[in-house]
Amino acid sequence: MLVTEIMRSSFATVKPTTPLIDAARLLLETNQRGLPVLDDSGHLVGIVSEGDLLHRDELGVSPPAGNWLESLLGIEEGGPARERMRAVRVAAIMTPDPAFVDEDATIDDVVAEMDRRRVSQIPVVCADEVIGMISRFELITALEHCLSRTEKGAKAT
Repeated sequence: MLVTEIMRSSFATVKPTTPLIDAARLLLETNQRGLPVLDDSGHLVGIVSEGDLLHRDELGVSPPAGNWLESLLGIEEGGPARERMRAVRVAAIMTPDPAFVDEDATIDDVVAEMDRRRVSQIPVVCADEVIGMISRFELITALEHCLSRTEKGAKAT
């Protein structure tokens, strides 16, 4: 089975200059695990993922012991820490040179690349253009469809 048969062809992207807050909002609105980062020519230059938002020092906030996210959410509005966070751009925290697969990749290729790079979602690229996204969700959905067909076939005999 080819990746193009199960990839998500509708997905959001951002530019390196996108404010981090906008990328976070887009992740929430689209329920994506990560956003491809495209340059002005539309070429893939990085990816910003949930992990990039949660595990980086570039935000300029020292995480306190315990639940740092809860503490971060309590930062005073209009304060310097909050303003530093608003000034951060995607380029500062994105993963450059992200994992990706070509349009002719098989499901085996996708899983191998995800395992090799330790990621749960990767872009699908054709002629230097991102044409889709594939995540564990799409892979599990494809598995469920295959198992359902097998189950229905076994019941019919």
